[in-house]
Amino acid sequence: MSTQITAAQQQEIKLFQKWSFKEIIVTDIGLQRYLNLTPMVAPHSMGRHEHQRFRKSKVNIVERLINGLMRSGKNSGKKAKAANIVKEAFEIINIKTNKNPIDVLVKAVENSSPCEDTTRISSGGVVYHLSVDVAPQRRIDLALRHLTTGARNSSLNTSRSIQETLADELILAANKDIKSAAVAKRNEIERVAQSSR
Repeated sequence: MSTQITAAQQQEIKLFQKWSFKEIIVTDIGLQRYLNLTPMVAPHSMGRHEHQRFRKSKVNIVERLINGLMRSGKNSGKKAKAANIVKEAFEIINIKTNKNPIDVLVKAVENSSPCEDTTRISSGGVVYHLSVDVAPQRRIDLALRHLTTGARNSSLNTSRSIQETLADELILAANKDIKSAAVAKRNEIERVAQSSR
């Protein structure tokens, strides 16, 4: 057996053959196990995760963003179209910030995932809200939902495309800017939870 490394083995796997997954660090300790950054060229796992509980934490975070864009309505089930939207949004992020868009996405998810939420407790016919901690899996789910919903809502009835609004939403959330719909939603959820302690 030869110990020489071939050119195919040396070639790094890059998202959309452009952006590297190397040197991207998840700083939020609670989300490290659930934010998957396995390198892949095309973020498409063919839905292998959906038949097993908690398996979605093994799905790449970029693919989960793409899946979040396919909510019921206009883009329901159109994964290729959603992947192109994310690809073009990543191009815009790269041009605007000069950073790796995957790193911007990870920072946006970290900054827009709520740590506290409220739950309804009823005892003796009286219903009151109680503050609870949010599980890491749900934190990522909520962050992705708020990011995609914010981008979709800001592109309605305007001349701006969904690619531009998604790129802006991710950049604002990565900078923890209050203008981001996802960061504003996180602050609102945590403010309500704080008052229900």
